[in-house]
Amino acid sequence: MLKYAEIVSFIRTIYNNPDGLIPLHAPVFNGNEKKYLEECINSTYVSSIGRFVDQFEVEMANYTGSKKAVACVNGTSALHLALKLVGVENGHEVLTQPLTFIATANAIIYCCAQPVFLDVDTDTMGLSPIALRNWLVTSTKQQINKSTNQQECYNVKTGRKISACIPVHTFGHPCRINEIVDICKEYHIPVIEDAAESLGSFYMGQHTGTFADIGVLSFNGNKIITTGGGGMLLFKDEELAKKAKHLTTQAKVPHPWEFVHDEIGFNYRMPNINAALGLAQLEQLCEFLWLKRQIAIAYNDFFNKLEIEFKTEPPDSTSNYWLNCILLKNQEERNAFLKCTNESGIMTRPAWKLMSDLPMFFKCQTDELKNAKEFSDRLVNIPSSAMLIH
Repeated sequence: MLKYAEIVSFIRTIYNNPDGLIPLHAPVFNGNEKKYLEECINSTYVSSIGRFVDQFEVEMANYTGSKKAVACVNGTSALHLALKLVGVENGHEVLTQPLTFIATANAIIYCCAQPVFLDVDTDTMGLSPIALRNWLVTSTKQQINKSTNQQECYNVKTGRKISACIPVHTFGHPCRINEIVDICKEYHIPVIEDAAESLGSFYMGQHTGTFADIGVLSFNGNKIITTGGGGMLLFKDEELAKKAKHLTTQAKVPHPWEFVHDEIGFNYRMPNINAALGLAQLEQLCEFLWLKRQIAIAYNDFFNKLEIEFKTEPPDSTSNYWLNCILLKNQEERNAFLKCTNESGIMTRPAWKLMSDLPMFFKCQTDELKNAKEFSDRLVNIPSSAMLIH
């Protein structure tokens, strides 16, 4: 308990907060948020049409190096739409990892498909290319689709088509996305990057979310920048982006007055008022990234002295350090730490319960998940707001 008290004291020192509640990740509004929101309200364009939506998409594409970006109402809707765009259908399977927020798995179920959960790497906490290849070698076969004359990948046990793979850049740390994309290309499996947590993170100098067919970002209230609620699709293919934008607006065909829809669409467009907030936040992203890196450096130095592992950015990566993580010795020590810190007004959280351990996913296929189980038992997220005051 003495060590835990020392940690509590250190976190309070970082945030210059001697006795109040210290949140896990609070938004920071120090820029043009009020100005842009007032402009948006005065324009009366607060819904899905307006200059802020268009500008936010352009600026996000420019920042990430994408060809096009399409804003959505939240990250979950963006994931769902991405799966639809790459052809995930009823009865298909989607490869992903169990160490993730439930939105990743839920989006697969929305398509009436089944997730297959594979293990993560110990350094990235993201989908392991080794686990991915091992499972594909032992569990799949490839065959020609007679209708399209294209090679497709099938699960030899279930007979189902594997129509996508969703790796996650966990807590903002890039996974080995280039290897994952290369492996999936061999097996004719489209890749969707769940980069919801990794805006501002780079792998080998390239922004996360831009390696795969489609990337997905989130701007929930607890993300590095926020639109209140919101998400973004990142594209290499401009035609696919155009299709996505059409589908987010209920597949409405442009017309001066008539309501004509040419296919089943979705009410997934980001409101202009949310985009106004997001644009102001994006202007401050470089500052947020710098502040979060200073906090991560301070944490790393501190926990090294206590011989507690602090998760630093993986090789060849620049992480945004969205949620800082420490690894404790076992589940018992983790639980004691969570109790002590939260009772002391320091908000800490365990890693998500593994998707494969949730009742709705009990029957889903997995590999051994050795590393994912270790993280589930031992990992704790500690306060990570972009506020360095001391």
